[in-house]
Amino acid sequence: MRRTRVLPYAAAFAAALMVGTGLAPAAVAQAPAAGHAVAPELDTYWNAARMTAALPFDADREGEAQPTDDGPRPGEHIPPSRSFDGIPQAGTFFWTDATGTGRTCSGSVVRSPGRDLVLSAGHCLKGYSGASPKRHLGFVPQYHDGLKPFGIFPVKDDGVYVAQEYYDLGEHAGAAYDVGFAVTGPNEDGKRLEDLTGGVQLLTDTGYFHVPVRMIGYPANAAKPLECWSWTTEWPSDDPADPGTFLRIACDAFVGGTSGGPMLVPRPAGWAVIGVIGGYHTGGDTPQVSYSAYFSTAVRALYRAAVTGAPPAGPTT
Repeated sequence: MRRTRVLPYAAAFAAALMVGTGLAPAAVAQAPAAGHAVAPELDTYWNAARMTAALPFDADREGEAQPTDDGPRPGEHIPPSRSFDGIPQAGTFFWTDATGTGRTCSGSVVRSPGRDLVLSAGHCLKGYSGASPKRHLGFVPQYHDGLKPFGIFPVKDDGVYVAQEYYDLGEHAGAAYDVGFAVTGPNEDGKRLEDLTGGVQLLTDTGYFHVPVRMIGYPANAAKPLECWSWTTEWPSDDPADPGTFLRIACDAFVGGTSGGPMLVPRPAGWAVIGVIGGYHTGGDTPQVSYSAYFSTAVRALYRAAVTGAPPAGPTT
């Protein structure tokens, strides 16, 4: 596996703050985030010991065990997650069919001209494409404790956008394309999604190293979503079945159902999204480490297709 040399702690922290967020270190804790201030405990949480423990491994550090799979690294600090009531820009999907209803995966509202777009993982959405899917999706922003504070926004039957490469290659060989968008209709009151919740900014080609990162996801059957503060690093795949280079993030307790949940960074105008849980091994094999496909040209093209109403891709069989 390819290794990445690390910068000294102080330089790495400063570089990540300025490159990953566009903000000077002193400004990050005060950055507005769509009505939700960045956690005030962030400065004390990321002490020197935790930052050093979270740094990516350096191949030149002799005598240390090196990772051989996608689990936690030896001695790595795993930031804890916590249950909370969520934010308006993140939510979960419900499905309905002739047999009943259920809940699946997570997503986030991204800013778009139609004010109706949800970002998630491709493996969460690909089964719902087509003019007449057997199952129908609805997005519920800030769902918690059985409450739907903004209502349910049905995903249009022709509104699921997943890259054609993901259909053609499959969820493993196509792991680098594991991103999807869902175009929603108005809720039961006729309101558009983003008009009620606001949206996060979609960022692409921003590199792999970001700090701080706030990850949010909805564990299956949990009453509330989880959030965790951590940072992302580069993960060149060590599995030929799942080729590509991905974002990697250590955060505890992100289990099934959190797929599609956003990885958010603070920006002056609010939260921005740089990844979603998915990609390598459809998001990871352990609850402590998650992944995302890298947001680049394919994601920009997929976003343009969704906002312009281009015909969605689909299975070729």
